Amino acid sequence: MNRKQVMIFATLLALAGVAGALALTFFVSWNLAVSAEEERLQLFSQLALDRSTMTFTSAAKALHKFEHLSVKPCSEDHIRHMRLVTVTTQNIEDIGYIPNGLLECTAGGPAPNHIKQYPVDFTLPDGVAVSVGVTPEFGGDQTMTSLYYKSHMVLIASGRFADVILEPDVQLAVLTSAGKLLGTLHDPDMETVNAIVRKGAGIQKKGTLFSVLRDSGLVAVAIEPRSKIIAQLRREQMMLLPLGLLSALLIVAAIVVLSRRRLSPLGELKIGIERREFVVHYQPIIELKTGMCVGAEALVRWQRPSGYMMAPDLFIPLAEDSGLIFAITDQVVDAVVRDMKNILVMNRRLHIAINLSARDIKSGRILTVLGKALHDTGIHPQQIWLEATERGFMDISAALGTITKARQLGYTVAIDDFGTGYSSLAYLQGLPLDALKIDKAFIDTIGTDALTSSVTPHIIDLAKTLELKIVAEGIETQAQADYLVMREVDYGQGWLFAKALPAPAFLDFYQKNIAARAET
Repeated sequence: MNRKQVMIFATLLALAGVAGALALTFFVSWNLAVSAEEERLQLFSQLALDRSTMTFTSAAKALHKFEHLSVKPCSEDHIRHMRLVTVTTQNIEDIGYIPNGLLECTAGGPAPNHIKQYPVDFTLPDGVAVSVGVTPEFGGDQTMTSLYYKSHMVLIASGRFADVILEPDVQLAVLTSAGKLLGTLHDPDMETVNAIVRKGAGIQKKGTLFSVLRDSGLVAVAIEPRSKIIAQLRREQMMLLPLGLLSALLIVAAIVVLSRRRLSPLGELKIGIERREFVVHYQPIIELKTGMCVGAEALVRWQRPSGYMMAPDLFIPLAEDSGLIFAITDQVVDAVVRDMKNILVMNRRLHIAINLSARDIKSGRILTVLGKALHDTGIHPQQIWLEATERGFMDISAALGTITKARQLGYTVAIDDFGTGYSSLAYLQGLPLDALKIDKAFIDTIGTDALTSSVTPHIIDLAKTLELKIVAEGIETQAQADYLVMREVDYGQGWLFAKALPAPAFLDFYQKNIAARAET
C-alpha cells in the first residue's frame, strides 16, 4: 500500500470515525431532547391531575356543608344558603336539592321540572357519587359532571378539570380510569387520546409527543406535536458537522447538559430570570362614572427568545413552588418604577396595581422591596395597590401582619378574583382590606339568564356594606358597563376599554383618555 493509498484509507477511516461519532451524537441528542420534553409534558399532566383532584375536593366539601342543614327544603333560606355556597366554592356551577332522585330546587330557585338523577359512574371514598358527561336541563347545553351526596347535588363544568394555562400547541385531556372524559384543553383528538391511554407514553406514529399520568382513578394526557423539538434539535446538530471526532464527543457532553437545562421547565425559568425576560403590560383601570383612566394593573408576561409571550398562569405556580417567585416580583416592581415613575409623579390620582403571590404575602418581604424601589422616586405609597387572590391569604396570621403593615405605610390592599376561591367571606371579615375585585366570571353573567347572574348584585352589595372600593374585571360590553354604573361600582377594567398594553402604549392611551375627558 503506497503513501497515497494509506492517506486515502486514513482519511476514509477518519471520516468514518467522525461520521460514526456524529451519528451517535445525533442519536443521543434526539433521545435526550425527547426525554426532557416528555418530562415537561409530565409536569403539565400533573398540573391537570392536581386541578381535577382540587375540583372534586372542593365540590365534595360543598356537598358536605349540607349534611346537618336544619332549614326547610327549598325554602328561601335553603335557596339562599345554596347560592352562598355556590359563590364561595371554587369550580362548581350550581347546587341542587334532589331528594329521592328528583330535583326540586337549585341555587337559582325552584326547579321547573322534577328532573331525575343521572346514572352514577363511580363513587368517591367519602361516599360522594359521580355522574360524568351529563347535560342538565337547567344548566344550559354544556356537558357537565354531577356529584351527589345524600339529598344534594352539585354541577361542575367540564372545562374545570383541565383549567390550566398552557402554550397553544399543548393539548390536555382528563379522563376517569374507566375512560369517561372529564375535560379537555385546546381540543385534542379523542381518537388519539384513547390510543395514547392504551399505549402508555412516548411518540405516536401521527407525529405527536405525549405523556400519561394516572392517580386516584384519574388519567391525564398531555400532547404536543413532535415538530416542536425538531427545529431546535436541528440547529444543535448543525453545530457538530464541521467538527472532528474530539469536538463531536465534547459537544455530546455539552448537549447532555444544555438540553436538560434548556428543556426543563424549572431550568428555563431560571434562565429567563437571569436574562430578565419578564416584562410588564398595563391594563387600564377606568373610573366608571366618568370614563377617566385612574390607574392600571401591572401584569407580568414571560417573553421567550422566540417572541412568544407566555401568560403567568403557566409559570407562576412553578415559580412559587421553587421559590423563584421573589425574583419575578422584584423584576415587576423594578419595571413599574422604571416605566411609570414620571406619569405617577405628574398625576397623584393615578395608581398602579401590583399582583402578589402567596409567598410574597406570607413573607412580607415585598414591603421592604417596595420601600427601596420607591425611595427618592417621588412615587407615593398611596399610588401603589397590592392585589392578592385568596390563595395569598391562606395563612391568615401572616397575611394579617403583612396587610396591616402595608396599609400603615399607605398602600391600598385589594382581594383579587373575588368569589372564585374557597372562603371569600371569611377573608373579607377577617382581614383589613381596602378594595374588592369582582372576577370576570360574574361580570360575564350580567344581562344573561345564567344561574349565577343573581350573584353579582349580592357581591356588590356586600362590598358596599364593608365600605370597600369595587373594581369589576373583564368588562367586554357597554351593557355590562352601564349596569355597573347603575349599581355604583367604582372602577372597571376589560377589553371594552383596552387590553393589557406595553408601557409606551399605555402611556399613550392615558394621555388620550385625559385629553378626551378634558374636551368633555
